[in-house]
Parts: sequence; C-alpha cells; structure tokens
Amino acid sequence: MAKPGDVRGGTTQQKTIPLTRTVSNTAQGSTELNNARTRLVGSRQGALAEAVIWTVRAGRSVRAVLARWWASATSVVTWLGWSVALTVVVAFVLGYGLGWQELVAGAWAGIIVVVAAALFLIGRTTHEATLSLPVNRIVAGESAVGQLDVINPSKRLLPGARLEVPVGNGLADFQVPALAAGGSYDDVFTVPALHRGVIPVGPVRVVRADPLGLVRREREWNERIDLFVHPRTISVPSLSTGFVRDLEGNPTRDLTANDVSFHALREYMPGDERRSIHWKSTAKTGQFMVRQFEETRRSHLMVALSLAEADYAGDDDFEMAVSVAGSLGVRAIRDARTVSVVVSESTPEFAKRKVFAMRSLAAISPTRLLDDLSSVDPSATALGLSDLARVAADSIAGISLAFLVCGSAVSPATLRSASRHFPAGVEVIAVVCDPEIVPSFRTAGELSVLTIGFLEDLQQAMARAAA
Repeated sequence: MAKPGDVRGGTTQQKTIPLTRTVSNTAQGSTELNNARTRLVGSRQGALAEAVIWTVRAGRSVRAVLARWWASATSVVTWLGWSVALTVVVAFVLGYGLGWQELVAGAWAGIIVVVAAALFLIGRTTHEATLSLPVNRIVAGESAVGQLDVINPSKRLLPGARLEVPVGNGLADFQVPALAAGGSYDDVFTVPALHRGVIPVGPVRVVRADPLGLVRREREWNERIDLFVHPRTISVPSLSTGFVRDLEGNPTRDLTANDVSFHALREYMPGDERRSIHWKSTAKTGQFMVRQFEETRRSHLMVALSLAEADYAGDDDFEMAVSVAGSLGVRAIRDARTVSVVVSESTPEFAKRKVFAMRSLAAISPTRLLDDLSSVDPSATALGLSDLARVAADSIAGISLAFLVCGSAVSPATLRSASRHFPAGVEVIAVVCDPEIVPSFRTAGELSVLTIGFLEDLQQAMARAAA
C-alpha cells in the first residue's frame, strides 16, 4: 500500500465492470455494507436518516470550500506573518487603550517589519525551469534520479532565487545563484522509493520571500511527472505447462464432432452432421462412418486480487499479494496468453447498498499492468474474495484457469465458496499470502490452495508443478 511520500492514485485508466444482477445474502455472496452511511445511521431508512446523511455531506462540502478559501488567503501570507499581524493589532489596542507606550512602540516596529517584508514581493520572476526524470518507472526499494535545469531568458542579470520541487509529501529545495543574461544552472536530486506507489514529482515553483518568512509568493510551472514504483515481481515458470490444462491449439480429452485435431472414426448416429461423414470408410465398411475430433481450446487466464482489508492480516500480506498478482500477470503476458487481471471495486461512502463491481487492469503489456498495480490500495468497503470471484465469473467469458490472490485472513470455507462461482472445467488456484509461513500446496477437487510465506515460494511451487 502507498506509504508517506507516495500518492494514492495513478495516471493509467482503469475499466470498471459492474455486475447488474441482484446478489442475495447467501453463502455465495454477502450484501453486508460497511461504509460511512452504515457507521452513521446503520441500516435505518426514512427522513431522519436521510437528514443526517445530508447534514454530514453538506458539512464536508462546506469544509472543502473553506479549506480552498483559506489556502488562497494563506498562499501569500504565512502562518508567521498572520501571527505577527495579529500581534501588531493586539499591541495597538492594548497600547493605546491602557496607555502602554512600550506596546505602541512595539506595534509600530511590527508595522515597519511587515512593510519591509512586503517589499520583497515586488518585481517579476523571469526564471525558466525544466524538470526531468530519465527513468520514471522503478521497483520498490530502488531510487530514481531527477534533474532540474534553470535558465535566464532575459537580457539582464537575475538575482539568486529559491526553487522548490514537491516530491510526494516531501520537498526538494534548491538555491539558484545569480544568473547572467542567458545563463543556466542545473542540479540533480534523488527520489527514494521504499514502498510501492505513485509518487508525483513537481511541479517546480520559484519562491520569493522575505528573510523572516512572513510572506512568500510562488510562481509554478505546470509540469508534473509521476514516478511509478512497481511492486517487486519474480520470474515464474511458463504458465503453458503445469497448472494450465487446456492449452491454446492443443487437444483435450473432450471429444467433439467439429474441430481440427482428428481422433478416430465411429459409426453414424442419428443427429450427426452429414459433413462429418467419412465417405471412403463408409464405402469400405458399408456403414456410415463419421469423424470424431479431440476438442481444442484457447487458454484464458484470470488473476483476481482482493482489495478488501478484511482479507488481510496486515500490510505485509497485501504487498505480497500485489507482487504475486504482478508476477503471474507479467508471466502470462510474456507467454502471449489471453489474460485478465481484476481487482475489487469499493462501495461509495454514502451508498445505500453494496456495489458488486470490479476493476479490470490494463493487461496489454507488463509495464501497463505494473503501472496499474502501483496504485492499488486496500479498502474497508472493497468486495471480498468470494464476491469478487462471483463478479469475475459472471463478467469474463471463457475462463480456463483462475488465480484468486488473497491474504491469510481468508478462511478455507470462503475459498471453497469462491471457487464454486466458476463453471465446471475451470481450474481454480487460490494463492494465500501469509508472511514467513511454511509453504504448502493442497488440492480439493478443482480447487488448489497454495500458501506462501515469501514471494520466492511462488516460483518454487510453479517450478515443481511444471516438473
């Protein structure tokens, strides 16, 4: 999940796939809702409940408007500046009201300081700054290097200036020296990325401020770069063997009357198509003989990642699950398999009922997939594993192999319930992430449960299955 210094949210587009039909509160799915509405009024309906909800939402809107107004008011005057101004007003009132000459003198001194600070804002800033990140996609635990280039496009000497570059929740500060006409200045900075996420870098802003920090004026360039911190992934064996049974273009044990892989001849039976009759064998035997084929299928792999907080015991579980989903998805894309990677959708805070929907990530290339996985975060209102499996089974056609990725808080009963949503013939593999546990693999019917304690356990389990 995103940590301090990261920004939740990315620039990649994600497709939302809703489930339109009603889901009842049965063993296959749960309609229990846990959002802001239920925390305020529970399951109550009626005018009073709607009035409470309306009041809370209106209060949030008013607070947002006031916050924007206050940000505009304090964009020039700092907190220290407001404090000095308030002190000057209080000193004038008490000084003249009580006849304290010392307070009056202090108040006038404060006026002089405020006026002197305001003089530092006079003038225009003509610096031109360019921000660049040679590499804007890295893996968690690595660092990226950014570069700042500043030039003086004017024909006069520009005094020194202070430039700031926001980096996530942090700030990189640069002191630019005086630049002659046409002069330039460049500097580099490091962006540490300890955790997965999307870190916004920029935009660059030049700051004019007084030495005491009472006032400041900023000029901002509309140039922001998103640094994608991908989850750590490992190389797993090809998914064309082992777990995948119905390979693209390879025959299965299911027989059909119309396909490309010839199996045998059999006697004609009522209902067989005439175009399946093998006329040479019919002439030899004197009986109608028809061709029989082994059915071939196109493999469609699906990776479903639960984003429900209730499915994980902690952050380590979730980060490992994201890495597992990324490793499986990248392997399938590189194998040129048809793959769908989906995650849980969250119910809006004030929704009256649970929203059964999922988000489909961009599985068209490893880079696009890892970009989308960089911005996923757990949510208290996201669909659990069983509901996610139901939505995926109803929305995605032709699934042949389904990976259900979750944390250690998911019970075996929930795993069995999730696997029942898929049609017969679909192999379901649940990957349970439980840090530092001894890895295990067990099978019950068409459900296989793989429990891993480290990400490398996934690689070893897949290698054993392929062997």
